[in-house]
Amino acid sequence: MKRIAVDAMGGDHAPQAIVEGVNRALAEFPDVEIQLYGDQAKIQQYLTATDRVSIIHTDEKINSDDEPVKAIRRKKTASMVLATQAVKDGNADAILSAGNTGALLAAGVFVVGRIKNIDRPGLMSTLPTMDGSGFDMMDLGANAENTAHHLYQYAILGSFYAEHVRGIKRPRVGLLNNGTEETKGTPVHQEAFALLNQEPSIHFIGNVEARELLNGVADVVVTDGFTGNAVLKTIEGTAKSIVGQLTGAIKNGGLQAKMGGLLIKSTLKTALGTMDYKKAGGAVLLGLKAPVIKAHGSSDATAIYYTIKQVRTMLQSDVVQKSVEKFSVVEE
Repeated sequence: MKRIAVDAMGGDHAPQAIVEGVNRALAEFPDVEIQLYGDQAKIQQYLTATDRVSIIHTDEKINSDDEPVKAIRRKKTASMVLATQAVKDGNADAILSAGNTGALLAAGVFVVGRIKNIDRPGLMSTLPTMDGSGFDMMDLGANAENTAHHLYQYAILGSFYAEHVRGIKRPRVGLLNNGTEETKGTPVHQEAFALLNQEPSIHFIGNVEARELLNGVADVVVTDGFTGNAVLKTIEGTAKSIVGQLTGAIKNGGLQAKMGGLLIKSTLKTALGTMDYKKAGGAVLLGLKAPVIKAHGSSDATAIYYTIKQVRTMLQSDVVQKSVEKFSVVEE
């Protein structure tokens, strides 16, 4: 049985969206057990599942505007902290939260702990591409600055995740840069390029540019946290703007536009579906001793369901334990 600790009070639509996503996951995955941490009365309003689910009550939660490290240290009984501690104590196999990103990162590092020889855990998410295959990108904001060695470790971790969780044999790893030439970028990028180019365990394809990301130029894209977060939000914002512009043009374009919209509705839905981030799951804090997954703060029930599905796959593949073993061997 795969035991997942869920922070039921984190996110813009908690606890309703969280619990409704849990209901769907429990109905579909008989090998999953969910522990819901949060206000019992509020959780029970939406909980329809009765088997393989438990509620651990607490009145305390971490707010979106709380200072991350202080919140983890002072709010000892917050839903996120208790869920993380359950993983640390071995009472759960993974934690999922849509709450304060910084607080979850802090909880992951200080409570769950880093894998030996990993300098800085990185935040990784699977982003959509035009062909629907997607790509893994890290770091997406766990660290504002990174060294070349951090990027080197992210490439190995990301490649490992893509292979064992997404089932991609010899994933193509690219270094995000402002050009494809080997000499492009800052000294950090150039040093990272040299390290990655000499690493036999990954399939490094060289530098990649941001304009090619959605075209599936690589299976794993490595960058520093500041750049990664900016690129992530640019992709999300652009996708929303395009969808809004298309639907607005059809609705406000008169009878002819509306008739045309009806004719292409199914085709358009399929095309836009390939770019739906909800089905990609959450962001994984790679480099920790157990799976710590951050769902988007605005996640609805569908996004939570797919994130639980992602966590289940991670536990099935045992990717974290394999990462622990791999980096221990590297050190030896």
